[in-house]
Amino acid sequence: MRRQIISASLCLLFPFCLRIANAQQTQAFRTDPKFISAMAEAKTLVTRRQYIFAIDSYKKANKVAGGQCADCLSQILSLQMSMGSYKDAVATATALETLATTPADKSLAKFNRGQALYLQAGDKGKPELLNAAHTAFQAALVDNPKNANALYLDGHALAKLGKMDEARDDFKACVSCVSPKDPAYVRAKHFAENPALSLAKMAPAFTVTALDGSRFNLDEMGGRVVLIDFWATWCGPCNAELPHIKKIAKEFAGQPLVIISVSWDSDTAKWKNFIARNEMTWVQYLDADHSLSKNFGVEAIPHYFTIDSDGVLTAEMMGSGSDVEGKLKKLVAKAKAAGATALPVVVGN
Repeated sequence: MRRQIISASLCLLFPFCLRIANAQQTQAFRTDPKFISAMAEAKTLVTRRQYIFAIDSYKKANKVAGGQCADCLSQILSLQMSMGSYKDAVATATALETLATTPADKSLAKFNRGQALYLQAGDKGKPELLNAAHTAFQAALVDNPKNANALYLDGHALAKLGKMDEARDDFKACVSCVSPKDPAYVRAKHFAENPALSLAKMAPAFTVTALDGSRFNLDEMGGRVVLIDFWATWCGPCNAELPHIKKIAKEFAGQPLVIISVSWDSDTAKWKNFIARNEMTWVQYLDADHSLSKNFGVEAIPHYFTIDSDGVLTAEMMGSGSDVEGKLKKLVAKAKAAGATALPVVVGN
């Protein structure tokens, strides 16, 4: 599960599309019954989460297309990346490069290859793969100097290779390419200031609008500790943990700690009433489609994450009885020693 979190923090910072645009809509193979059948079969298999068989079907469709179906290759690449089949993804991304025609598409294809190489390098960071990823990212930047994804991951690759000055330059360039409204903007800025921080296990960058209308950006906590609590009103163990969370909120009031509860509820009214009835006066966010939960790799609740004053993911805890309070005491003490303060406004419901 931790690998999923790290991958998300690296690969999903800036939205991008795996698909290569070209004139395929007019190509004859799209009307071939064998092609249509293989594509339909692949999509059905994806909905059933039979990804290996889906890849085979997309490959069958691409074979009918004479290897010229960028959409087939893009779908294969997406599945391979989600499955962690990075070596295969490198080969698929390389095949996509041959179909790219515009500078933007070429840059995207080369970035995809670099991303797969980077992830293939693993947590230990095999130098030969990191160098290969760096080469791919630089090639992507030749085609599109403002490819924020390429700049961001190239900064990570260079930092792992110990080239901090070059990494800093990449992160600075990345900041100049990203809107300040993007949830990843602050993170890229932090890395530009301290490239070594990019080597830490970071939680995914995100910005959400809380129940009370306030904006919550994980990277704008100003040195405060963050506790993220994934829960739901219908979850028995979560309800059992609620007094514990309320105790933490009360105990750490006025201290540099921010709590955000992320709910899996689908009934908004029931969620709001539960929060009001139980006086849950900290940040509340409804994640009905589980999009934020997926970024964190959360598949069961209750589920907690503690994030220190530098934005580093320090602990992941599942189920009831987790020693959340003990971990927070140490992190908050460290944040206070560094001069962090509580939020200027108490966020309520």
